[in-house]
Amino acid sequence: MERDLYSKYADLQLILRDAGSAAIAFSGGVDSTFLLAAALKTEGVRAIPVTVLSETVPARDCEQVTVLCRELGAELILREMAACSIDGVRENPPDRCYYCKRAVFAIVREEAERLGLAHVFDGSNYDDLADYRPGGRALRERGVRSPLQEAALTKQEIRALSKEMGLPTWNRPAAACLASRVPYGEKITPEKLERIDRAEQILSALGVHRLRVRLHGGDLARIEVDPAEMLLVLENRDAILRDFRALGIRYTALDLQGYRMGSLNESLHQ
Repeated sequence: MERDLYSKYADLQLILRDAGSAAIAFSGGVDSTFLLAAALKTEGVRAIPVTVLSETVPARDCEQVTVLCRELGAELILREMAACSIDGVRENPPDRCYYCKRAVFAIVREEAERLGLAHVFDGSNYDDLADYRPGGRALRERGVRSPLQEAALTKQEIRALSKEMGLPTWNRPAAACLASRVPYGEKITPEKLERIDRAEQILSALGVHRLRVRLHGGDLARIEVDPAEMLLVLENRDAILRDFRALGIRYTALDLQGYRMGSLNESLHQ
């Protein structure tokens, strides 16, 4: 790896050391796991992961955070939140993420103050600055810092460093909350989110890796997978249709454009 990568990691350690202590908003994804691991490896830093569980978090992610923190030797704090009861979330406007993040980081901030921690960190990386992320406004309002951005670490660099550190998340597909599978303007309910979660579990069980199930109107599922895995979906067509119908999904479509992050944001630029 290039020296620049190690320089960035050294910068990250300096940022963490100067901060001293922080509650880390922990999702168990590539970025927050790397940030937590780096903080735990940096001398003089007290880092406590805080996970806020809600209906928008996939069931598999809820299980992973506990396992990861146990493996890293971190003391995990779990809190719960009813996301679908929050004004600005259930109505699902384009800036839905702002209202959700504002509530999430209020909880993380509470834990930081209770534990006497100086800061709240999140795992946003340098690439996120170029994406549409209305939640960033909530981070600024809550005084949340993003050390990976401050160290200019990109997703690719974080994966490379994670692999070198032996973190199991280094090649984990990018994750996003279940609400991101519902088109803007369509109301978000716990029932819809559970249907999406179970549909994605069905595809994962078949061996599909990178995927999204976008739910349109409540009964039309649009499946996004990598082009290389489309054949796997088609080979299991009958089983998928049967299992999806059991979830109340009447229509199932395979998106020929394939998996892409934030595909529902495409409607904002038309």
